[in-house]
Amino acid sequence: MSNSFIEQVHYIRIPVKNLERSAHWYRDVLGLQLVNLTEELAVIKINEGPFLLILIPTEDETFAHFTINQEQEFSIGFTSPELAKFHQHLMDHQVMVDDIKEDNGHSFFHFYDLDGNKLQAHW
Repeated sequence: MSNSFIEQVHYIRIPVKNLERSAHWYRDVLGLQLVNLTEELAVIKINEGPFLLILIPTEDETFAHFTINQEQEFSIGFTSPELAKFHQHLMDHQVMVDDIKEDNGHSFFHFYDLDGNKLQAHW
């Protein structure tokens, strides 16, 4: 098969405990657009592209990341051209943030949303 039937990733679902609180955190702290908020989900748009984050309420102890050798690994990575300013912004908002690291000219850091979902920002 030379062409895929899949055009692009449209959305990723993220489990959260308090849907309204989390939706406002993604809007207010990360600066993303809250498109829709119902009892079942919150739709978050990232800039002008087609990509969406869908927040789903759950009481289960589950996350949008996984582990390798008992170490948490992120599933979602965001790009940020002003990485150091974004890092400081998150710290100013009391977000749990790891230090910025460098890897062969690639800078990144990990941070956690209100529900402990591990995310990455890089540039």
